[in-house]
Amino acid sequence: MSVTEPPIFGSASTATTNDQTRRTNLSLILSLVHHRGTLTRAELARVTGLNRSTVATLTAQLSDLELLYESSPGTSTNVGRPSPQVHANPSTAALAINPEIDAITIGLVGLGGRVLKRIRYPTEHVPTAQEVANIAAAVIEGMRGELDATYRIVGIGIAVPGLVRAGDGMVTYAPHLGWRGEPIAEMVATATGYPVWAANDASLGAGGEIIFGAGHGSMDLLYVNGGSSGIGGGVVTGGVLLTGTDGYAGELGHTLVNSSGVLCHCGAIGCLETEVSKRRLLDVVGLPAGDSEELERALASSHDPAVMAEVHRQLDVLAIALRNAVNVLNPERIVLGGFLATLHVLAPGRLIERVRENGLQAPAQAVQIITAELGSNLLMIGAAELAFSGLLSDPAGALRSTGPESAHGLLPEAERQLHVSDG
Repeated sequence: MSVTEPPIFGSASTATTNDQTRRTNLSLILSLVHHRGTLTRAELARVTGLNRSTVATLTAQLSDLELLYESSPGTSTNVGRPSPQVHANPSTAALAINPEIDAITIGLVGLGGRVLKRIRYPTEHVPTAQEVANIAAAVIEGMRGELDATYRIVGIGIAVPGLVRAGDGMVTYAPHLGWRGEPIAEMVATATGYPVWAANDASLGAGGEIIFGAGHGSMDLLYVNGGSSGIGGGVVTGGVLLTGTDGYAGELGHTLVNSSGVLCHCGAIGCLETEVSKRRLLDVVGLPAGDSEELERALASSHDPAVMAEVHRQLDVLAIALRNAVNVLNPERIVLGGFLATLHVLAPGRLIERVRENGLQAPAQAVQIITAELGSNLLMIGAAELAFSGLLSDPAGALRSTGPESAHGLLPEAERQLHVSDG
């Protein structure tokens, strides 16, 4: 048998394969440190299956890109030389925006998922999309000196309480804000000069909680958030955020819970968010406005029987929607955020009891109902993750290009596969 020389294109093919492998491995290392916190080189080698010299080369490359940094090894009981600790470098950061009916919140989130700054800008009226863009731009301009001196901003993520088209960040309908067909991503990009991506707030909340919060370690999760602008949901199955054809999946707030109910903003009768409402809770304790923490304090300190009666009523209605979701989706966990978490804390056990009473036995008995861990930082972290997604998928390439390639996946593909195999 004769041995022939390989064809010329074999070298290019090998180079392409090597480049792809390097890109995948850089993505995997950066994503692990960003999502899981400080890890040693030895831990990275164990989790990824890569040898230690490869991990050392990859962390050095990411350090050269100023995305990671290493520190001296901590004390270790293991035999052998202690392994350096690898940290995400928060000087690479993303901006986050969350418009609501009564305020616009702007945040700065460093690589590693820590909120470095959060500014809540109250509004006297429901802001238009252009007002959100202008106000956010003015706030960011006020931070410009600090941003230019200290941070490398990869872009802006916007968490919108409404239907957002995944491809271009167009808000097709945000009923409480009164927005229809608003190109919010384009508006904010024009106003700030940064690349911008937008998505539904609850979907981003689901991503934030499964990566950094109460959903960590779960591959099948339903996140339900209650805010001033209604109720939204995000569904994660198999570690992937469900978006639907155009990014509209998860609108649990428009589940039918009362066929004799009132007219919803969406035009239907008896939607969940008409029956389970922050406004109703504020009214029953006599507050004109307030965030979830203020509302929880007022509800918990009240001795008026009407207050707890309203809490119980809202929990019972919420249970109808969650029962339907459990029957259809069979999630491992349901994570409640915003004022829905407040309801759950005020009457622990009532919600899961109602779901298990009326849901299909097997999925209802298996599901856990817990509260979100990230609190008021959740949507800042979730929106920032949208802006970080391209950097995590291709660290070297994203720094040379305009930013994230895709906002559709929850985790970069390399880490998602590892996450699945790790269980």
